[in-house]
Amino acid sequence: MNINNKKISPQAIMALKEALSVIFWKKDELKDFIKLTLNNSAIVNTINWNGTKRESVKELVERMINRPDIYKEDLLNLLLAVTDFTDFPHLEFWDEDGTKREKAKTAVDKLRNQTKGYIQISKEQDESKKRRIETEKRIAKNKSLENELDDLKQKFNKIASNKNLQQRGYDLEKFLTELFLLYELDPKGSFKNYGEQIDGAFTFDGTDYLLEAKWKRQVDRGDLASFCYKVESKLKIAMGLLVTMDGLTPEAISPDFKSIIIMDGADINAIIENRVSLPDLLYKKRRKATESGNIYVRFHEL
Repeated sequence: MNINNKKISPQAIMALKEALSVIFWKKDELKDFIKLTLNNSAIVNTINWNGTKRESVKELVERMINRPDIYKEDLLNLLLAVTDFTDFPHLEFWDEDGTKREKAKTAVDKLRNQTKGYIQISKEQDESKKRRIETEKRIAKNKSLENELDDLKQKFNKIASNKNLQQRGYDLEKFLTELFLLYELDPKGSFKNYGEQIDGAFTFDGTDYLLEAKWKRQVDRGDLASFCYKVESKLKIAMGLLVTMDGLTPEAISPDFKSIIIMDGADINAIIENRVSLPDLLYKKRRKATESGNIYVRFHEL
């Protein structure tokens, strides 16, 4: 029996909608997964992604159901691709108590139970192996980010070996501009504002940030106070990101510093080694600062 001739049950469709809504935390990752799975992937760009993931998934699946002449094979591919999930390491960064991964596992298990017939037919036709090979090929075409991060890593290592501290500071500013540009955060290089030196600026999640970069010594309380003043003397919605490659002195942090967040060399290494994306790390640091008041939470502590 050809899998394309098998009718998809309403229960399987409901289980698919639920699983798609929870197997990824970020919409962009969900969209990328769906695009890589579908042959007719243009439909993904016509979906309204401004609401919740659940609303967007409902619109996508129902539109595919309404046009079986176009999307029957794609719908089956999507259903089977979701049942291929066995673990969820991509959720770990966002899942402090394990509930997101448990919810995703439960949803996929339920979908798998509803699609045993499809899975069996797929195995008999060796489609699972074929799908995985095709997906790997498509993913390989999307390796440009990793390649660019590798280039930045080499530049970073070259900067780190420079014994000229002043030149190293200038090169760090340029490096950070390239890094922020890679993640489309609209960076601006160093500039002076009424005689005040600003190392850079960028926009993230609708908020404008001033940037300060230090790579000479550990940052102390005076450095943080000075940077906070620069930030707080601008618009109230402005924030600041201080990047200190050598970390902070023990007494640097003060409860009065509420307008900035801090990255260190370990954070930068985690980004260029592709262990975390820059936007994800900024989001988590800002959220931790909002929840706890701690403006300096290292990557390994998140």
